[in-house]
Amino acid sequence: MPTLIEKPTIIEAAGNKPKKIEEFAGRVNSNHTDVSIARMTSPQGWVEPGQRPEFEEFTLVLEGVLTVEYENGSIEVNAGQAIVTQAGEWVRYSTPNENGAKYIAVCLPAFSPDTVNRDDN
Repeated sequence: MPTLIEKPTIIEAAGNKPKKIEEFAGRVNSNHTDVSIARMTSPQGWVEPGQRPEFEEFTLVLEGVLTVEYENGSIEVNAGQAIVTQAGEWVRYSTPNENGAKYIAVCLPAFSPDTVNRDDN
């Protein structure tokens, strides 16, 4: 029988400004360890610490622009575009542009604070 996920769980976000993370499926909301699906809403000027996660992440931008820095540069991901980051790859996400961004993140395996491996600074 299919399982309805009636509402997400709000997860605390890292970064310099408040960002809303709504986990629909994952370790917290649905006890899934193999995948997590979350809706993110981040304000203009938000930036999180760099990280070297142990999971692959698929990010679909719904509104605004998400900037993804990596070791050799950065990529701006516009509404209607997606980006895939590999496990073990250093990345840093930010929304420097006006109005921030709304996006969906899917992590394989599921996101965990223990496997995101954020920078110390």
